[in-house]
Amino acid sequence: MSTLPKPSLSQNGQVTVVLGSQWGDEGKGKLTDMLAGEMDICARCAGGNNAGHTIVANVGPEQVKTKFDFHLLPSGLVNPRCVGFIGSGVVVHVPSFFSEMDTLEKKGLKCDNRLFLSDRAHLVFDFHQVVDGLKEVELGGSSIGTTKKGIGPAYSSKASRSGLRVHHLYDFDTFAQKFRKLVEARFKRYGNFEYDTEGEIARYRAFAERLRPFVVDGVTFIHSMLSSNRRVLVEGANALMLDLDYGTYPFVTSSSTGIGGVCTGLGIPPQSIGKVIGVTKAYTSRVGAGPFPTELNDDIMTHLQEVGAEYGTTTGRRRRCGWLDMVMLRYSCLINGYTCLNLTKLDVLDGLKELKVATNYMINGKELASFPADLSMLAKVEVVYKTFPGWEGPISEVTEYQQLPQTCREYVEFIEDFLGIPIEWIGVGPGRQSMLHRPIANK
Repeated sequence: MSTLPKPSLSQNGQVTVVLGSQWGDEGKGKLTDMLAGEMDICARCAGGNNAGHTIVANVGPEQVKTKFDFHLLPSGLVNPRCVGFIGSGVVVHVPSFFSEMDTLEKKGLKCDNRLFLSDRAHLVFDFHQVVDGLKEVELGGSSIGTTKKGIGPAYSSKASRSGLRVHHLYDFDTFAQKFRKLVEARFKRYGNFEYDTEGEIARYRAFAERLRPFVVDGVTFIHSMLSSNRRVLVEGANALMLDLDYGTYPFVTSSSTGIGGVCTGLGIPPQSIGKVIGVTKAYTSRVGAGPFPTELNDDIMTHLQEVGAEYGTTTGRRRRCGWLDMVMLRYSCLINGYTCLNLTKLDVLDGLKELKVATNYMINGKELASFPADLSMLAKVEVVYKTFPGWEGPISEVTEYQQLPQTCREYVEFIEDFLGIPIEWIGVGPGRQSMLHRPIANK
């Protein structure tokens, strides 16, 4: 008899999803951390260790304030009662899995019996990372600016049906044969770069045994959780504008970073999803190459970078910064269907005399209907801005929405009205306590 749980009506609306609405780095980790305290499962559905979420939390009996950098593992693990799950849509670099887990445990977070990995997840190998760098060199001036974590080449192996998945580790002779063929194909494509194929196979034999207690049938696992009325939080990686289909292609990641990737990456039906929270920075940033219509190159950009600590968690690269782009956000809202928003880093705008928000794109005097697919067209747009007065601040000590300066509230409410989506959370500082909650039912 099958051990798969039967679908249950109790699954409807049981899953809460947190997604990035811009180009990533919106501050998803803090909201995920806050919500994870109310959840039973925190799941990753796409991407790999190219993600980067920083969380500061109190740990241990003495409640020591500790900083955690998450890349591959679900950041909900900060809550010791929350189970972490890495779904089938994620690509997994096993050495990074263990390195990150070991670092968490040294800082006081135990992962035994509360971290699980789908057997259908694809594997990222060190040769994928080498190839990632070689591809960037090959592109030269047109380089995409990847994190060089091997994510793109791993998804390429997956799409070409030559990839290796977690379950392959448990038929090791077959794994070794397939692995040699994979590496040999890369040698033919890129030349014989330095790589110890047999040494890597031996390393993965040891990894396989250490990994075994974490591996589960991902479909059975997540549906068993839903059938037993467990509350599931999905932590999105990257953001909509880096989506393989809907982002600024080819300056994107290699996975589905939107709401569709949640269903395919975890193997859950759409009706199981309830709340979809879009995390939106109060301005715009992106790391790496690619178009950026509202990008600044002046003192205001420097203010946003320095005050906002705009440096990548994964790469350490300085992020490009610019004004909030409502054309892009409206496009993001259409695709992901956010039920509410979390506006983050509003305090970074403290002290600016005036603020601008992009409301339209124009080409030759005509307004574009949406965010264009053609990057050559995007490069030609004239951005139309609406200007707002700034506020003196600081707002980081504010504990209720009505305590914000009037001009600050006008800025927030314009965003809300323009998009037609309520802003339920507002970040006014880096600390966990610096998140204002505006319950939607009370508005």
